[in-house]
Order: sequence, then C-alpha cells, then structure tokens
Amino acid sequence: MDMNQNNIEEIVRQVLSSMSGTPAPANAPVAAPASSGPIPKTAHVAMLTALQHYDVKEFPIPEVGDDDILVRVEGTGICGTDQHEFKKDPFGLIPVALGHEGTGEIVKIGKNVKVDSAGNPVKVGDKIVTCMMFKDDPDITMFDLNKKNVGAADVYGLIPDDDIHLNGWFSDYIFIKGSRGSTFFNVSDMDLKSRIIIEPAAVLVHAVERAKTTGILRFNSRVVVQGVGPIGLLCVAVLRTMGIDNITTVDGNDSRLEFSKKMGATKTVNFMNYKGIDNLANAVAETFDGHLADFAFQCTGSPIAHSNIYHFIRNGGGLCELGFFINNGDATINPHFDLCSKEINLVGSWVYTLRDYVTTFSFLKRAKAIGLPVTDLITDAFPLDKINEAHEFALAQKGFKIAVTNVPLDGNTNNH
Repeated sequence: MDMNQNNIEEIVRQVLSSMSGTPAPANAPVAAPASSGPIPKTAHVAMLTALQHYDVKEFPIPEVGDDDILVRVEGTGICGTDQHEFKKDPFGLIPVALGHEGTGEIVKIGKNVKVDSAGNPVKVGDKIVTCMMFKDDPDITMFDLNKKNVGAADVYGLIPDDDIHLNGWFSDYIFIKGSRGSTFFNVSDMDLKSRIIIEPAAVLVHAVERAKTTGILRFNSRVVVQGVGPIGLLCVAVLRTMGIDNITTVDGNDSRLEFSKKMGATKTVNFMNYKGIDNLANAVAETFDGHLADFAFQCTGSPIAHSNIYHFIRNGGGLCELGFFINNGDATINPHFDLCSKEINLVGSWVYTLRDYVTTFSFLKRAKAIGLPVTDLITDAFPLDKINEAHEFALAQKGFKIAVTNVPLDGNTNNH
C-alpha cells in the first residue's frame, strides 16, 4: 500500500470518527482469539441457485487475513430487493449468496483491524453490521460523496459469487474482506432485532435527509406516506422522531395502516375504498382538514402509485420518490399539471451513505426512547434451512418484516 493510500485511510478514519463523536485510538489492542465457541472448518450458505429456489450449501471457511473479519451470523432481514431477486433475478446474479440486512458477532479478526468505519474499537465478541464496499468505483470515496451517489457501490448480499462464497448474510458465517473496501460498524450496544432493522432504517434516514434539502419538511408539515410495508412504516417512524406529527398513510392493507398509527401516523386512507384518483385525493385532503399535503414520500414500487401521488401534494409542495429499487416500468404523469404548474420540488432517494448509518443508530435509540415499536416490525423469523419458506411467506405478505435467524428472536416475533 502506498503512502497516498495510507493518507486517504487516515482521513477517512478521522472524518468518520467525528461523526460518532468517539475518538479512534491510534493503538487499539489486537483482538484475542474467538471466545464464543469453536470455529468450524465449513460454513452453511443459502445460495439462490434458480428462480424461487435456495440450496443450503457448505463451503470451507477461508483463512482470515490481516485485514479481514469472520462473523458468526445471528440474523438477517428479508428485503424487498431479496424478494425481487428471488422471483426474477433482475440483477443477473444467480447463483448468488443473498442477504444484506444482517448482523452478527466477530469470531476472528485480522491483526490490522482495530477500529470500525467510525473509528470505534472492535474486538472478537463485538456485534457488527456491514455497510458499503467502495473498492470498485474510483468516483466514490468514503469521505467525499459529491462526485456521485453511492448507487454504484456494492453491498454484501448483492455481489457475484466467487471463490469465497461467504458473501451474503443468509448464512451461518460471513467473510468480510478488507481488500474489497468493506465498511462496517460496531453496534454491540443494540439488541438483535434493532440491529436487523438498521439497514432498511438507513434507507429512510437517507430519504428524509434528501427531503430536507427542499426546505419544505418542517415540524408542522402535513406529510403523506404512500405504501406502508416495512419501508413506509420506517418512514413514518423517522418522521415522528423528528417531531412531525401530522402524518397520513395511504395503503390498501388495513393491518398495515393500523400499525402505521403505532409508528406515528395520525390518519390513514385505504385506497381500496375509493374509486378514481379525484376521490382518493379528496380523501387524503380530508385527513388534513381539506388541505393537500406539504410533502409526500412514495414508498411503493408501483408506477401507478407514483402517478397518483402528485394529486395529494399542494402547489409548491415536495415529493421524495424512494420506492423503485428495480425497474418496475414507466409511470405516466402530466409534466404541466403535476410538476410545472404546481412547482413540485422532487427528489429521488437511493440507499444511504456512511453518515446515514451513523445517524440511523441514533434514530433507532430515539425511536425506542419515545415508545415507537420499531422492532415489532419483525413479525416472523425462520431458520436458515427454511429460507425458501421464509421468502414465500414474505411474498404472501403474511407478516411485516420477515427475518432469517440462527438464534430465536424474543418479544412478539413468531419463530417458525
């Protein structure tokens, strides 16, 4: 590694350390050997080998290098992106080890890995989550995201299979390779269900930060959240922790609409009860005493939903579109009526940044402190050998957030 690269990494460490408010020690001790039981010679990985079919395969655990980390996986959420890949393989990754909403315990760590991506010390036994991998795109760096957004960066659980194989969190071990430009965070102060929620919550923290750039989102804003699956429900929770308390949710599922009230929504509208966009828009306005929304968040992957949401927003209002993580087709809008004459402030949102991850830790702790049942989003958990059933269960929308875990979850979660 040349001196320039060393300098860059030092800058990264200092910048991310400033985010967390915790100074990064210059000479943190090298971790001791694994303390949570023996490490096996092989790991089990759920490989998506065909459309709508996983095979649980067994692979050798690679030798941990000086910059690498071996993690014993505890749990992983099933994301909408995982479901799209399960059904259609839109990214052309099959065969692939999926799972990017994961967390687990460090069981072996390279001698050069002393702090996480925010400068906090790490050791064997600590709980971590992964974030982006920045190695393959020189226009994206960890400390300067001005050149482009991080949409081209990689994440564990959405990368092509290779000779390591332990690349996704749907497994019992995951191998974090330092040479990939991997980033990760020590989250040992959070419970397992909160840690599983971190990745999707970061998507919403980022979306709200994007929305704030319009200058419209304020304490007294009237806000619509359209689509209250796990992403929309987390959107409501992020808004509520910010102090926004005039939130209307729009969806076609009564149970999800009801749960959105627990997350902070004040009114709900079931679009199934209204025929035609004008009647639906009037129903939304009635929840705001006859006013249209100041701001709206579009959290579905439906082109029709995108077309409709402009009718819920006042002149000069704002819209954050974050629902399209894959190409679900074109939406039809009228540029004059929907955008120009109303002077709508439109922002798109895509995944998150490292800074958003650090903010997300604070969001989850704040949400818990004010009584929002964020971790109750995880309604069902399946073991790794039932991962096909877990995905079918999620696709049938029988719960909210479905997890694949190697340990039982407590609370209100149904362990299958």
